[in-house]
Amino acid sequence: MNLFTMGFTRKSAEQFFGLLRGSRATTLIDVRLNNVSQLAGFAKRDDLKFFLSEICGMTYSHRLDLAPSQAMLDDYKKHGAKWEEYEPRFIELIETRRIEETVPPELLENAVLLCSEDKPHHCHRRLVAEYLAQHWDDVDITHLV
Repeated sequence: MNLFTMGFTRKSAEQFFGLLRGSRATTLIDVRLNNVSQLAGFAKRDDLKFFLSEICGMTYSHRLDLAPSQAMLDDYKKHGAKWEEYEPRFIELIETRRIEETVPPELLENAVLLCSEDKPHHCHRRLVAEYLAQHWDDVDITHLV
């Protein structure tokens, strides 16, 4: 299984859609808790759906079960919780949600997990991808940066 991850910040629309096209992925899975923020620009839900179809020939899906809780996100983004605190909390959350059983593997085949963070090392999309790779066979993760 080919599974990609990507963030939209610090990328122009040209870079963003160029990376997506270059990946040859067929689906974008939005793992953001809030995907309609004005700050998202071209990555705002309805615009993104349109651009993905028109520019990349990709489908769009929003999966809240792969996103952090609002409280967890607020602790990290607004209240200064450290990554070392956030990461185990998020992993515990997706373990509790049993995403390896509830997310259909065929949905993620040749898909891109999207969130806002530019790089994957301090982002929940990486944690989701790595968690699923530990529970499913033959998952190849590529971070599009």
